[in-house]
Amino acid sequence: MAIQQSKVSTIPTSTSYTMKQWMKFLLPSLVGVLLFLVPISVDGRVTIGLGLMADGLQAAIGTWIPLFMTIVISISAIGSLAIKGANNTIRNHPFIANVFDVGPFWMILRFLGAAFAILTLTEAGPSFIGSELTGGVVLYDLIPVLMVWFLFASLFMPLLLEFGLMDLIGTVVRKVMHPLFKLPGRSSVDAMASWMGSGTVGVLLTTQQYENGYYSKREAAVVASNFSIASIAFSLVIAKFLSIDHMFVSFYFTVVICGIVAAVVCPRIPPLSLKKETYHEPVGKQIDEIVPEGTSTFKFGLDQAVAKADQVKSAGSIVRKGIFNVADIWFGLIPLVMALGTIALVIAEFTPVFTWLSYPFVPFLNLLQIPEAAEAAPAMIVGFADMFLPAVVGSGIESELTRFIIGVMSLTQLIYMSEIGILLIKSKIPINFFELFVIFLQRTVITLPIAALLAHLLFF
Repeated sequence: MAIQQSKVSTIPTSTSYTMKQWMKFLLPSLVGVLLFLVPISVDGRVTIGLGLMADGLQAAIGTWIPLFMTIVISISAIGSLAIKGANNTIRNHPFIANVFDVGPFWMILRFLGAAFAILTLTEAGPSFIGSELTGGVVLYDLIPVLMVWFLFASLFMPLLLEFGLMDLIGTVVRKVMHPLFKLPGRSSVDAMASWMGSGTVGVLLTTQQYENGYYSKREAAVVASNFSIASIAFSLVIAKFLSIDHMFVSFYFTVVICGIVAAVVCPRIPPLSLKKETYHEPVGKQIDEIVPEGTSTFKFGLDQAVAKADQVKSAGSIVRKGIFNVADIWFGLIPLVMALGTIALVIAEFTPVFTWLSYPFVPFLNLLQIPEAAEAAPAMIVGFADMFLPAVVGSGIESELTRFIIGVMSLTQLIYMSEIGILLIKSKIPINFFELFVIFLQRTVITLPIAALLAHLLFF
């Protein structure tokens, strides 16, 4: 049994650092802030520097991405099978072992992902697999976005994680994050990266922080399931699709209020409240945001930040880590997105499962005086498959108030299997499918009355 150890180190004071050490913290951190956290308005759309790079690459090679990723997914499946018969020299290679040496369950999902991708790309096989509502959505709409976002996020994320920025921000805002959400201060960076850029980037940040010993098991599960919010850009897409974009400020304000309430309540009830406060066993605890007596919060955070940056000995190691992260996601995660995302959408589009599950919400919606309750009820549950599906269900509803609530719920439920759910199940964060579904239902029950109340006030 691994022993949970705290990080013990003697941190010099900020006055003892050289100009080189200061620059080692300041320059990479500044670039990280500009890429991940500074909002940029382009053609009326709010994004971040990372988003501009991702959008640019997708625009340049977008037509080729489905073919390229089908090849990657196929290599992932074949490689995971081939490594089982490889010699020990190959199997023990760190890169190959981590990317391709997986258990039987994950191997089956990789082959399913490859089969679905090939059938969708070639327009062969059953129509329900390659339909524009199922496999087509995953291969042509979701995977291209994930590919380019994860490419740049993985390459540049060390600018946030390795050079002290998380340590500084974590120490400074801990007095807010810990009492309110029972989380370390650095979780605020995860939320900002999601809010300005992409929820998947927030999950990736959380996963890496957990694996490096900066979040406990409980903290990682809480951050990933409550703070990986949809970006402002995607929220605007949902609002436009539901024809409520003329109320976007009120709409997003409602999303924020509902999200904050859910983030306060959910960590305090099972299953999240039952998660252990222990850290990832291979590394143990590597965080210290407690400010010593007689030291200002900002000064202590600055000392922590510069000390962290000074531990980076070469740019090459950072680049190699980024490239490994890209390969791990492309070969390890994308095939699962193709497999599980397609299955979830097939269930949502071609079976009555989500309709059956939505029946208990009809009286709940009637109690909240939401018009067209029976038509809106499936939108309350179908978001577990994919975040965009509630908007598809709600687009045909006449009541603007009901469409407003459906849009809010699609963004505040947060757990959807086509993307965030798969990311969490694939990660080392201790959270399973059943727990994700319970959290999804909890967030729905908690936020729906608040969304309904604010909607009634706005539409009064």
